[in-house]
Amino acid sequence: MPGNLTFDQLKDQVSQGIVDTVLVCFVDMQGRLMGKRYHAQNFVTHSYEETHCCNYLLATDLEMATPDGYAATSWSQGYGDYVMKPDLETIRSVPWLEGTAMVLCDVLDHHHHEPVSHSPRQVLKRQVERMEALGLEVMTATELEFFLFEKSFEEIRKGGFKDLDPISGYNEDYHIFQTTKEEGVMRPIRNHLFAAGIPIENSKGEAEAGQEELNIRFGKALDCSDYHTIAKHAIKEIAWQKGHAATFLPKWDHRRVGSSSHVHQSLWKDGKPAFYDENDPLGMSDTMRHYMAGLLKYAEDYTYFLAPYVNSYKRFAKGTFAPTKTVWSIDNRTAAFRLCGANTKGIRVECRIGGSDLNPYLAIAAQLAAGIKGLEEKLELPEATQGDVYEMAKAKDIPKTLRDATETLRNSEMLKEAFGEDVVAHYTRAAEWEQEEFDSVVTDWEVARGFERS
Repeated sequence: MPGNLTFDQLKDQVSQGIVDTVLVCFVDMQGRLMGKRYHAQNFVTHSYEETHCCNYLLATDLEMATPDGYAATSWSQGYGDYVMKPDLETIRSVPWLEGTAMVLCDVLDHHHHEPVSHSPRQVLKRQVERMEALGLEVMTATELEFFLFEKSFEEIRKGGFKDLDPISGYNEDYHIFQTTKEEGVMRPIRNHLFAAGIPIENSKGEAEAGQEELNIRFGKALDCSDYHTIAKHAIKEIAWQKGHAATFLPKWDHRRVGSSSHVHQSLWKDGKPAFYDENDPLGMSDTMRHYMAGLLKYAEDYTYFLAPYVNSYKRFAKGTFAPTKTVWSIDNRTAAFRLCGANTKGIRVECRIGGSDLNPYLAIAAQLAAGIKGLEEKLELPEATQGDVYEMAKAKDIPKTLRDATETLRNSEMLKEAFGEDVVAHYTRAAEWEQEEFDSVVTDWEVARGFERS
């Protein structure tokens, strides 16, 4: 990912006293930044080559518990170290924190310094390399949807996570007056991220009270995932600084619309859009048709990487702009896959299945794996659907629960071939643990009122 500081520029800023802290970060399974705060002088003198972390950090749940059942690390193995290898191309300023810069790291095995296969950044790198071997470059963009609340994280926690009030009281989809009321939070988010080298395009109100969307210009798949992760982190930190809480929970209230993270994707060859064919009625090349056919055929296999938690599946509801059927359509927001930019060089496919809780590295990697399979098998794309997809009884359903998605993940030969059996087993265990934790706390009363135990 192109940062906005070179290593030499960072050293100059450290010597001038402009930067005194360097965040040395890697991305965990949940898509969060983990790492250390280095005194800047130590980083530029010694630790820019590598540092270390406990290997349990790629085998935890959202609350940092250490589940058993992982082959990569466990109590019986003693929870050893991983190497955090700074990618010096990713150095950037962090304008919302005083005197601070950031660098992203790749995660390596402590003993032989090979990439850790289940590290999210490595999972995506592997699929990008497979696509490059076909002579194709991957371009993607993700949309970040989230809610802002009136209260701070601390106030909400002390209140038992009850009586949550969004920052505004009205649907604010594209609504300038409503979003003006939130500029105290959203303007710093846009400006700080842009100053950090993230190519911010815009923010807008989304289709619910207090719901926001941040859009970042498309880029190479790895850059896009890095941008997404840093932006998500910044949104939470800046909201906290302004006395508000931000949530990326896909469905925080059953009465309200959920939050998604749509993924736009296209392939390029020799600097030209490989998805575009000016002679096709829709402008779709054979490459695009095969790729999209792969997305459709294997959608069940990779749904877990778009919806990784029990809550994720609450979002798939009729009439909420979240899809329920695995079909594609032309500029139709009721379908799981939407053809955008038909008959233009900007033609692309938008996957609308993913929720705001997805890890972008894993979500994009899984879709690339499916698309590659479509290219290899020269799969035929079915006809586009038309009309209200919610009403199409015969269309194939998106998995309805995490349990369903986990079972498909566990048995996916496509993903085992693309990711490796060890990676599939690792994330299958993560999915199992999420379900086990939910099953251990949900009550009969909750089951009777719509929660799923099984």
